[in-house]
Amino acid sequence: MPMIRLTAPPGSLTEEGRGTVQRDLATVLLRWEGAPDTAFFRAQAWSYLVELPEGAQTTAEDDAPRFLVEVTVPQGALSERRKAGLVEDATRTVLAAAGLSPADPGDALRVWVLVHEQPDGTWGAGGSVIRYADLVALAKEQRADA
Repeated sequence: MPMIRLTAPPGSLTEEGRGTVQRDLATVLLRWEGAPDTAFFRAQAWSYLVELPEGAQTTAEDDAPRFLVEVTVPQGALSERRKAGLVEDATRTVLAAAGLSPADPGDALRVWVLVHEQPDGTWGAGGSVIRYADLVALAKEQRADA
């Protein structure tokens, strides 16, 4: 049950990027989490775009746009390898949505990705606590049905 939130300055995404970045980021997250590509899991991958008001983001150096990607997953859902892949792909996705180049180190440093791992037993949905082991079992079941 992953969640991903992109915080971006106003006007920093291209028109096309603004229209696709949320689903693109959700897809990246599901892939690195190892979730099956089913309607159920896609519907549980919540993706938010938070556009800041004018002047709300700056650095001590300049006013170039910076992007914050916050990912929340159940604890244990991402190995170190999967976290690294997620950070790399999320960065590329945001840069593409902003019309910036992943090959430019200065552009790449404009994207920060924070992975928040939610401890088991502290995530609820549908009025019940959701345990990571239950999600793993559900994923195995849905893969078997596919």
